[in-house]
Amino acid sequence: MNQVIVQSRDGVTLAGGGVFGKAALVRAQHYAPGLVAADGGADRLLALGARPEAVIGDLDSISAQARAQLGPDRLFRISEQLTTDFDKALRSIDAPFVLGLGFSGGLLDHGLAVLNTLIRHADRRCLILGSRDLIFAAPAEIELDLKPGSRLSLFPMAAVQGSSLGLRWPIDGLRFAPDALIGTSNQVTGRVRLRFAAPGMLIILPLRALPVVLHGLSLR
Repeated sequence: MNQVIVQSRDGVTLAGGGVFGKAALVRAQHYAPGLVAADGGADRLLALGARPEAVIGDLDSISAQARAQLGPDRLFRISEQLTTDFDKALRSIDAPFVLGLGFSGGLLDHGLAVLNTLIRHADRRCLILGSRDLIFAAPAEIELDLKPGSRLSLFPMAAVQGSSLGLRWPIDGLRFAPDALIGTSNQVTGRVRLRFAAPGMLIILPLRALPVVLHGLSLR
């Protein structure tokens, strides 16, 4: 059963335990000022001089020092072990959107689990920000005013078909699947319009496209 722990009328920045710096945090909070940590992400935030309003997870990674600094009122333990701390935190946040930091570039199994959660909780609009790229679950339809020549990749987490405008290699009529056709490193030729017949597609773009994506998702 899901319980809302954090409610916000604005976007929320969710920090994991992976590596990210002050500049990345400032960028994320410019768009999503709320601040939440998934377990050990609390230590990362405190090291950067930031205090999360809540720490959510099984709390097996947060340090004793961080616990003491934040106090028990900001710690929310979800003890079940069937899901990751990212999953626990994301499903506990009620906000227009979430920007995730510290969830990419680490262990491969953790990275795959993050992608699984993005698809399973696609109703909780979430964008994962890495050092160079961002990734999010595609809605049924999206328009993106991207710069021509930009890289756009599609990775299916289920069997998906769709259509496109503004891509060098159109996707119309193609059958995507995680064990079959995927769509890495397509190229933008103009204003992009994507439609998908079913959920399950991930969209990967350069990090600089963040404001364009938020606008395309009607989040900005």
